[in-house]
Amino acid sequence: MEMHQLLYFAAIVDEGTFTAAARRLHVSQSGISTQVAKLESELGQRLLDRSGRQIRLTPAGKAVLPLAKNALATLEAIKHTAAEFADAVRGRVRLGMIMGCSIPAFLDTIADLGRTHPGIEVSLHEGYSDDLQAQVLAGSLDLALIGYAGSVAPGLEAGIVIDEPITAAVPAGHPLDRRDLRLGNLRGEKILCLSPGTGIRAAYEDSCHRIGLGPRVDIDASSPVTLLRLAERGAGIAVLSASSTQGTGLQTVPLTDAATHARLGLITRRGQHYPAAQLLRTRLLAALQAG
Repeated sequence: MEMHQLLYFAAIVDEGTFTAAARRLHVSQSGISTQVAKLESELGQRLLDRSGRQIRLTPAGKAVLPLAKNALATLEAIKHTAAEFADAVRGRVRLGMIMGCSIPAFLDTIADLGRTHPGIEVSLHEGYSDDLQAQVLAGSLDLALIGYAGSVAPGLEAGIVIDEPITAAVPAGHPLDRRDLRLGNLRGEKILCLSPGTGIRAAYEDSCHRIGLGPRVDIDASSPVTLLRLAERGAGIAVLSASSTQGTGLQTVPLTDAATHARLGLITRRGQHYPAAQLLRTRLLAALQAG
């Protein structure tokens, strides 16, 4: 068994066809087919069901796939670790981040990278999440920290940092300062939410559509802090994630029928192996998920 056989197998599953996997890995379709057949022969089990139009995993394939991906991830980690000791990772990383990002773990990791790897230059670009996804897909950014709801765009991989429901932030003593609320309870109130193209806004709008409500936003802003300060002053009800309301004088009330979660994730193009970008991605994910 060889590592490139596991790589081919995982790529076929990710892409859905031998042709797409071959295109992504820049190898011939026949080469991929031959190597996966050798892998199956060595294991004594069929991993892929080729009988239909679409490739499907066999029961053995379903069991082997996570182990194969773990092995590939371990190999990448070994390569990165060896490169760090050799101080061989160099280059420029174009990193996107959501508007007004001030997450300490995110900023600390970027600052620390400059000290441990002076050969890596990081250029930061702020933007809305939808725009950042398009830029990573187009190759003008190497990776980006975005907020989103549901799934990221096809062709992207996301390391999820936060996955949580949206909530209502209300002043203490407000009529809606209750144990929990439903989205319909917000009718008649001024709604404060993040700008279009952000994960929280998408989660709010999708949750409303799911229950037949027309999502309404009276005031939007690019920063949760701005919305919270307005809510504290009685400008309306702020619809945000629970974590973004911590440390304020507002009451955080769950919205029990908000089905779509807001997510924060670090995205890259699928199959990207640029060493400097991969090193920064590994460090950012470790720091953000630990925080």
